[in-house]
Amino acid sequence: MSLVRAVSTGRSRRPPYFHLLWDEDLEAHRHIFESVRDRMREVMAHWYRLYALHFGDERIRSELEFSKLLAGPVSQLMADLSEGNLDLYAAHCLRFGEALAQQGISLRGLIANVALFEDAALEVFPADSQLTMDAYRVFDRVCHIGIILLIEAYGRSRWAAAGTRISELEREAAQLPPSQRTLFFGIVGRSPAMRRMYERIEAASRTRGTILVVGESGSGKELVARAIHECADGPALPFVALNCAALPRDLIESELFGYKRGAFSGASNDYLGLFRAADGGTLFLDEVTEMSAETQTKLLRAIQERSVRPVGATREIPVNVRLIASTNRDPEQAVEAGQLRRDLYYRLQAGVINVPPLRDRLEDVPLLADHFIAIFNQRLRRPTPVIGVDPAALNAMMHYTWPGNVRELSNAIEGAFTFGHSPHIELGDLPRAIAGKFLPEPEDDPQRPDIYTFEQVERDLIKRALDATEGNKVRAAKLLKISRKKLYAKISKYALE
Repeated sequence: MSLVRAVSTGRSRRPPYFHLLWDEDLEAHRHIFESVRDRMREVMAHWYRLYALHFGDERIRSELEFSKLLAGPVSQLMADLSEGNLDLYAAHCLRFGEALAQQGISLRGLIANVALFEDAALEVFPADSQLTMDAYRVFDRVCHIGIILLIEAYGRSRWAAAGTRISELEREAAQLPPSQRTLFFGIVGRSPAMRRMYERIEAASRTRGTILVVGESGSGKELVARAIHECADGPALPFVALNCAALPRDLIESELFGYKRGAFSGASNDYLGLFRAADGGTLFLDEVTEMSAETQTKLLRAIQERSVRPVGATREIPVNVRLIASTNRDPEQAVEAGQLRRDLYYRLQAGVINVPPLRDRLEDVPLLADHFIAIFNQRLRRPTPVIGVDPAALNAMMHYTWPGNVRELSNAIEGAFTFGHSPHIELGDLPRAIAGKFLPEPEDDPQRPDIYTFEQVERDLIKRALDATEGNKVRAAKLLKISRKKLYAKISKYALE
């Protein structure tokens, strides 16, 4: 039984996401796509009702506009599938994704609407069609493949210009002597500690040896791993990242090495695993000390033998992967505590890069602040763009120890964007932990309460969220992390209409 990805001699190799579907499945269930194509008017009507229901006040298109934008391309995709032509389906999906990006559809809206289309399409099937579970599974897999293709095209369209600009900046930066660099493959900093780190990254990129990146949480360990990868291989080859702390320990092994169909309950298809997904490029294992000792042993063997054995397989498969691991612990202490196998540590310690915490390079804070201001101006599109940091606010930031490192600085800037109104980030826009000791003492006012009530604080918070979103209740509810129903009740309670 061959996968859809497996193609006849002389044809191009399909991308790995077609491992989601079997040839026989697509052939056996073509009638599904024929039926959706033939009932496209009903599908579009039901799809728009779902769109209006789920997007509510956010929806920006009438039913006529919605149908004009989507009906023709989706009908074409269904026709491609009913003919069993996945090459044409992929090409039309990519073209469709680019068109949606140019229409200003958000990525979140694109993904959500594919899910709504799946619901709408299945809803219009005749009651006597008796769709089997296999048929539902095949239709679901096709929709997943469509999402992957649409996102690929969307990203290509929306970020191609930005990527070109960044590449040009990186090429210019690479020509600078190390003593003058302030930007290095997405990493920002000009302090001596950072420039020493840039030199180690360049040295590490010249070989395919195993690297261990050591640094506190939020210091930018994944950025360092990506810089090594891009410095050596460029963005064309795969970079695959896994946060070992985010997965249950018993799942990490199958994620890394893959599994064979039928290897365990729920393994209905072969799964490549992250090692093979990263073949030719880089695999980044964040927080490697969160792996079990048994998985660390198998990881060490994979590094040494340059091969992996999927769960349920009887032979090893060669891989060509640069492995970069990271930890926020002191490696030697992790070895003593039994969190990192000694033999794996000996393998990793041959190439160690230490990421300095932000408190040890406070001279980089103004540069980082400007960097995040540029990012959030583009991402959040506030009515009044931010052009800089007020001197008092910058002074407070320069005297803070930043226990959360660069991630905490990024969050502080984003919060100031959300709730501030000035073109400059002011002292009062910063979290109290940062600005506290620099804030002026409150004036003595007999009418001013010593402490605000819960209702006063809640009313002020809701008002600021509404101001920040220009009265958009859907966005304000998401910002406050409460339901729209609850927000409406609070608006009514505090007379904020």
